[in-house]
Amino acid sequence: FEELCEEMLADGIQPVVILDPGVMVDKNYEVFASGLKEEVYCTLPDGEPVRGLVWPGWVHYPDFTRQITREWWGKQYQSLIGMGVKGFWHDMNEPAAFAAFGEGTMPRVARHDLEGREGSHIEAHNVYGLMMDQAGFDAQRKFQPEKRPWLLTRSGWAGVQRYAWKWTGDVESTWSALKMTISTVLGLGISGISYAGSDIGGFSGNPDGELFTRWFQMSTLMAFFRSHAAIGAERREPWVFGEPYTSIIREFLLLRKKLMPYLYTLAFEARRTGAPLARPLFWSQPENRALWHVDDAYLLGNNVLVAPVVEQGAEVRSVSFPKGGWYHYWDDSYFPGDSSATVQAPLSQIPFFIKAGSILPTAEKDGIILQIYLPKEDGEFVSHHYADDGDGYGAYRVDTYHLKRTGDQVLIRRHTEGSYPPEPRMKLVLHGGSTQQIEADGEIVPFNGEAVILPSSEIIQFGLQ
Repeated sequence: FEELCEEMLADGIQPVVILDPGVMVDKNYEVFASGLKEEVYCTLPDGEPVRGLVWPGWVHYPDFTRQITREWWGKQYQSLIGMGVKGFWHDMNEPAAFAAFGEGTMPRVARHDLEGREGSHIEAHNVYGLMMDQAGFDAQRKFQPEKRPWLLTRSGWAGVQRYAWKWTGDVESTWSALKMTISTVLGLGISGISYAGSDIGGFSGNPDGELFTRWFQMSTLMAFFRSHAAIGAERREPWVFGEPYTSIIREFLLLRKKLMPYLYTLAFEARRTGAPLARPLFWSQPENRALWHVDDAYLLGNNVLVAPVVEQGAEVRSVSFPKGGWYHYWDDSYFPGDSSATVQAPLSQIPFFIKAGSILPTAEKDGIILQIYLPKEDGEFVSHHYADDGDGYGAYRVDTYHLKRTGDQVLIRRHTEGSYPPEPRMKLVLHGGSTQQIEADGEIVPFNGEAVILPSSEIIQFGLQ
């Protein structure tokens, strides 16, 4: 296993291991034996450890409602981190148990410490996954303090966003499940869980090329981005469906990479404000009742509107636009706010739109490009770009851009927070207008579709043709 981790790390892959709470009953298994010695397992009223049947066979369940148990559990992460593991995936932590009948969890009479108060599994069930996630998070902080903990969990409770990402679990590979994913992720977001998504193509079933591609497109524009399937499902690597699906999926992988500066900025915003990455359309316009029931589209941050295709064979879809103007990402066509329209949605595209007035940071081979989507009317707009080394707790940088349009004149002021060094230079690309030259800190820069500005530029202004 250590050699496998070394190979993955050498290829730039960050290994993540899956951990279930059930500990295999085997007196020769060191983890099991130490758990018996420390008396960390949940018990029945007669004092015997609870037994359940999960993937390893018969297991005992640690009592995560007890501080001593959480510390014991956390010690098990040290050796895995030492071998190169960079993240952890907590699964089956409802906790789950295979059962021919009745409830698929430990018995309701099982005893828990509940931080010294003591009680049954009736009380502890809902917080069991949360306490396991806390134990895993604290362990990562302890054994690799220079790195940010990375944890994915199937279960949790209120407050789980402090410790883990969340995915929607073992959903069906169907069009209805694809649509339901949107409302589920939005519900998680407004409940405080910023990082969420689903298994691409669903979990239980065999999606065809069209369903997998549409699911892949939607997931490209969400926080969680993973393909996964049940044991026994057909292979679903992105290349197994053949053309045209393989080429389309490849383009969306590249799109994900291109949009990473924006997604990373949203992660910073979630850290600072709690705002989720995926937001309901009424997020910035709660008074608009027409948007309250839209459950098949969402905002990615405040500046991107995503309208996934969730019906088989569909190549058009209706879109409701919140206030402000919106540019179609694929052709820069413009749609006014507080309106609706039917837009084209060929298999090669997912309809998504950029808000007028936004400055969207994107990544290209030669650095960062600031995509400037010009407002059609006078007004002031604010956008952000966050950057750092990608992990740890070192230097960071937040560039806040204030864009103001007055008639044909556009003025952009940049305010910087943090000490992380800026890009050596950045390009500007205009959408919705053109100019012949840009003035950056008083220096004239010719404009032929793209203008290069220096990192010291704090004031950029130009007139529109």
